[in-house]
Amino acid sequence: MTEDSARPFGFWTATALVVGGMIGSGIFVVPAAIAPYGWTGVVAWIVSMIGVICIAYVLGRLSATMPGATGAVAMTSAVLGPLPGLLVGWSYWISCWTSCAMLAIGGIAYLSVFGPQLSMTPIVGAFSATALLVLLTLLNMRGAKAAGQFQVVTTALKLVPLVIVIAMVAGLGFSGRIALPPMPPLPALATSLTTATALAFLSFVGFEAAGVATERVRDPARTIMIATMAGAAIVGVIYLIVSTGIVFALTPERTAMSNAPVALFVETFWGHRPALLVAGFAAISVIGALNCWILIQGETPLGMARAGLLPAWFGRVSSRDVPVGVLWMSSLLSAVLILTNGSKGLAAMFTFAAMLTTSTALWFYIAVCLAAARRGVARVPAVVGLAFTSWAMWGTGWGISLLGLALTLTALPLYWLRPKAGTAQGAAAAAA
Repeated sequence: MTEDSARPFGFWTATALVVGGMIGSGIFVVPAAIAPYGWTGVVAWIVSMIGVICIAYVLGRLSATMPGATGAVAMTSAVLGPLPGLLVGWSYWISCWTSCAMLAIGGIAYLSVFGPQLSMTPIVGAFSATALLVLLTLLNMRGAKAAGQFQVVTTALKLVPLVIVIAMVAGLGFSGRIALPPMPPLPALATSLTTATALAFLSFVGFEAAGVATERVRDPARTIMIATMAGAAIVGVIYLIVSTGIVFALTPERTAMSNAPVALFVETFWGHRPALLVAGFAAISVIGALNCWILIQGETPLGMARAGLLPAWFGRVSSRDVPVGVLWMSSLLSAVLILTNGSKGLAAMFTFAAMLTTSTALWFYIAVCLAAARRGVARVPAVVGLAFTSWAMWGTGWGISLLGLALTLTALPLYWLRPKAGTAQGAAAAAA
């Protein structure tokens, strides 16, 4: 196997993985959730972007010092120990397949604009989402290279409607058609900043995608840093402009009442048919993100198995170097999550899966910052990232976190089943 086939992701594919992992359904729905906060929402986007870039920098520096690691989870295990590494990796893997459930639901919600029969009843919507999940899993069975090529194409397409919105916001701004509300006093801004920041942070989950798929990236010591930082910065600026422009152009009250604020914005200032076009690109955006997370949900346990944190079964791959068993197991769990909540309707299913995704993913970001600080890598950004992530955890609430914790603890039996010699070898390779 050549290096290009074993590591098919160069800078552009790795950046597409980062951007594609973040830009899913969030930017198309979060403006409505954050609209009531007004200027506080603007501050929340800026604070979230700073926090995410700090963590992205920490992850890049940590990857550069541990090029032999099989992924970011293996890095944290090498520094913090096998048991914390296993629990953090398992929690992150849970966030991957819950994210796949969330994105499959979101994808059907957008596709149903063109085919209402896809979600004519809650249970039909659940089965449609499961079918979409299966189709993208089959694509990933062809190998990381095929999945990466699909990711580059969908990432390019998903940026189209956002570029259109940015151009429209700029045009409205220069023409004086956006009337900015008065800036409230500082105490009023700070009152609800915690909740607003937690909402904004939801849209950034996924910036670590290249670091998790380290084994697929060429020259990881250099590429992961550049791709992660570039992807996080690009998406942060897009989010800030798109969300703020929509909220202030439509007014916060009107934006908050919309299920599809981006489409409402385009329909208001351009027309109905362009709004349908945006809905189509939104579907592409979600499907691209779903493809990314299906890839990552297989790469995470694979990297953990190769680092000796999981039993050898999790590291078995096909002739295309695809962890077939792990991929299907992950997608099966996503399908179970979708179907067991099928009676709730797409909106309720999406919200539940989104909150569970965030609560389990945050532990991974905390672990990355702790590992970097302990190893003496980028300590100041690591401390800033740790403070920000802990703050975001507080803002999301602790109720859903208990379910995430219970799911994470199911990994404990696997800790005693792991290959003891493999753990030492994997940790040594990662730390080298």
